[in-house]
This record gives sequence, C-alpha cells and structure tokens, in this order.
Amino acid sequence: MKKQPRVCVVGSINMDLVTTTKKMPEQGETILGEDFATYPGGKGANQAIAAARLGADVYMIGAVGDDAFGRTLRTHFEKEGVLSNGIEAFGDISTGIATIILSENDNRIIVAVGANKEVTPDYIESKLEIILNSDIILLQFEIPMETIEYVVNVADEHHIPVIVNPAPFHTMPENLLQGATYFTPNEIELLAMSKMASFDSVREKMIVTKGEKGVQFWKDGEKTVDSHKVPVKDTTGAGDTFNGALAVELAAGKPLEEAVKLANASAALSITKLGAQGGMPTRSEVEHFLSKNNIN
Repeated sequence: MKKQPRVCVVGSINMDLVTTTKKMPEQGETILGEDFATYPGGKGANQAIAAARLGADVYMIGAVGDDAFGRTLRTHFEKEGVLSNGIEAFGDISTGIATIILSENDNRIIVAVGANKEVTPDYIESKLEIILNSDIILLQFEIPMETIEYVVNVADEHHIPVIVNPAPFHTMPENLLQGATYFTPNEIELLAMSKMASFDSVREKMIVTKGEKGVQFWKDGEKTVDSHKVPVKDTTGAGDTFNGALAVELAAGKPLEEAVKLANASAALSITKLGAQGGMPTRSEVEHFLSKNNIN
C-alpha cells in the first residue's frame, strides 16, 4: 500500500464570528445587523483542512481554549480527517477569535489571538515526535515568531523541508530566510521581504502568489504558472488552499513545477464557492479540473 504524504501544520486555530449589516456602525452607534454566523478559521487550521481534503495524513499542532469554541473546532478537525493529537486546550485562556463585520462590500476585522500565543517553543518541544515524523512542515505568521524560528531550526537540523507562508507579514529574523526551504509570499509580502539584507541569496526559495497574474517561482530560472479563469464567488482562503495543496504535493515527492500547478488549480477551485474552508476542493475535484483543462 502506498504511503500517504505526512504534512505537519504548525499554526493558528480560530473561530471566525461574522456579522453582516447594511451599514457600518459609527463610533458609539448601535445598529441592527442582518445575519450572524460562526466559521472555523485561522490560517494554520485553514491550511490543514486544505491539505487533508487532498488526501494527505495531516497533523495539526496548535492550541485552543477549554471552551465551547475550542471543543467545536477540535470536533471539526476530526470530521475533516485532521489528526489533532498535537492540539491542547488551555483552561485559563480563550480560543482565538476573529470578529468580522461585513458591510457595503467592505469589512472590519478584530483578531484576539487567545490560545494561539501559547504555541511557544516549549510547547513545540512536547510535540517534537510529530514534527520529526513528518515529510514536510507548513508554517504561517499567526503564532509567535520565536516559535516559527524554533520549528525551522529543528526541521533544518533534521533535514525536513519547511514551507513558510509569511502572512500576515511582520518582521522576521534573517536566519529564517536561510533555514526555510520555501516561502510563499504574495506580491506585497515579497516586496517587504526583498528589503531584508540576505534576500538576494534566497530569491530562488520564493513561490509568489500573484492573484490574476498566476504564480511565479524559480527553478532553473524564473517560471510562471498562469491563473485560471473561473467564476469568482469568494476569494477568502485561496492563499491557504494554495499552501495546503503545495505542501501535500511536495511531501509526496512531486517536482516543484508540478506541485505549483496543482496548488494553483486548487486555489482557483476554492474561489468558486463561499467560505475559506467551504470552498476547499477534494483531490478528485482538482484532478477533474486539471484533466478538463488539459493541464499536465
């Protein structure tokens, strides 16, 4: 029996609280909203779900509060086939949340990191067995930077490839550039990274998502994979879908260009449906899409 690729995602786990209203409230104003819903979120969790739907064995390392949101999210992981033995619930802190107000084609978002800040190097130390038994590790910037640096150093020491999705972008140490295998910035994040002192020496580690302009990467020179023309319903989660899919394909030993093509197609499919996780495709859906569009 063929071994499934093992993807370890270390990152954030949130519950998104989404209120829709016709008018954005002014300071001090109370208004009546139109709709309210909760959705599982957090970049780490989103990427783990994306990878699991594409058939990998996915291990999530993160933290939630010992509260209703935390219990709901852990159950959600189980339903999606994400292995959650790397997730602990903390009784003295809340699960991370994002409070989102949607109105007039705009939004306002407040993130309370909650238990995500408990994902420290010491916390990772207690989960090292999961990391060391993984084919690839996927990281984002919604947990402490010292933790990201620690995971990259451990992975580098044990020759485990690491993808770092530098989002939401903030300053990173120079040694992170050297230790990670790949970075997946968008164009804005790439511009910020390009100002780092050692950037030129690691340019070939960049896999740049450029929206309608496709994906740019370096393999024996600069290459571009074109975007797909699809009916757009919701672009939320497209980047997370791309990262989860890329991790699966690289963990399976696929060549970089082939992995980028499948990840690009997966992200395109994700924007044809509503919701960050709601639009994330299965492997059969992606393979059908590739075949239909004669993409090898």
